[in-house]
Amino acid sequence: MGTTIIIAQQKGGAGKTTLAAHLAVLFASQGLSIAIMDIDPQKSLSAWHAARQQTLGDDGGITLRQVSGWRSGAEVKRLGRDFDLVLIDSPPHGDTDAKVAVRAADRVLMPIQPSPMDYWAARQTIELANREGKDFTLVLNRLPSRGRLADQIRAMITSDGLRVADSSLGNRQAFASSLLTGLGVTEAQPRGLAAQEIRALGKEIRPEGREA
Repeated sequence: MGTTIIIAQQKGGAGKTTLAAHLAVLFASQGLSIAIMDIDPQKSLSAWHAARQQTLGDDGGITLRQVSGWRSGAEVKRLGRDFDLVLIDSPPHGDTDAKVAVRAADRVLMPIQPSPMDYWAARQTIELANREGKDFTLVLNRLPSRGRLADQIRAMITSDGLRVADSSLGNRQAFASSLLTGLGVTEAQPRGLAAQEIRALGKEIRPEGREA
């Protein structure tokens, strides 16, 4: 059985799709069989995957599934049997599809920007993960290059007894520019700081028993 990770956050614009795409590319390059599941009505991850097929001529080792409604839970379980890792991009606002997918997933990854508003908005997702008994990790995303706010938010999270990834992602143009052509930063700019950050996060959250 593979591992299923849903990337969830009630607040829109937190970077869920960006995180899903870059992690999918990273883990596929490390030899894992990867499926991505797009249950967000905006279908941004699906658009990225289409751009990837156009750029590479194939999916570059990443299989896409689009499912919504009551079928999403069953599809999550099916993909978990067929792939080493399944990454799910979920809609914001506590959508029912996201709740169904959280129940079926093994772990929850929650990107948040270094803002009290983003952290407070994550509460609903945190409560959902707790209710479902799911392991979850918060990931600080789009960190500015300077300032103490990120450290203050990290301290706030840990003081609440919640898990936050040691690795974080900076506010770097490379994360967005590489997605335009369906790539990940580890492909487009493998020696850049953005790629280094994704590799560090991937090493931290990589499914147990599946070493790179």
